[in-house]
Amino acid sequence: MDSIEKLISAITMVEEARGVPLSASCVLHRGELLELLDEVRNKLPHDFSTAQNLIATRDAIVEEGHNSAEQLVAMAREEVARMVEQTSIVQSARDEAARILVEVRATADREREEVESYIDSRLATLEVILNKTMDAVARGRERLAGAGDNDVLAQLAKDK
Repeated sequence: MDSIEKLISAITMVEEARGVPLSASCVLHRGELLELLDEVRNKLPHDFSTAQNLIATRDAIVEEGHNSAEQLVAMAREEVARMVEQTSIVQSARDEAARILVEVRATADREREEVESYIDSRLATLEVILNKTMDAVARGRERLAGAGDNDVLAQLAKDK
């Protein structure tokens, strides 16, 4: 039996002891009660030591639990902050990508207009050159057609 059980036995022994008539006193067997109380006294330091060890262990476990919980909360807060930061970074990247796309499209449209304008001017120049060439070809053909009559060399050849 541990010391608590022995104390309960001692209390029970006093409660069940024969009472002395006309008083609050009772009759107990001194040897039995002293032996029981002696065992309690001998066991109490060990039981108190065990209880203190249990309390210390419990306190250490509770403290470790608090520390662990605080670490988990801190880690969770850091993770949330990281995720929020990543979300804002991702959003910033998306915004920047959209801005770049708008800028690139505007640049592409402007450059396409410039290229088309350049090609149109080159084609217009070529058209003018070709028209002049066509006119020169037409005049040359006309001369060839009328050269038989008006050609000085042809005239000289006939005179001989």
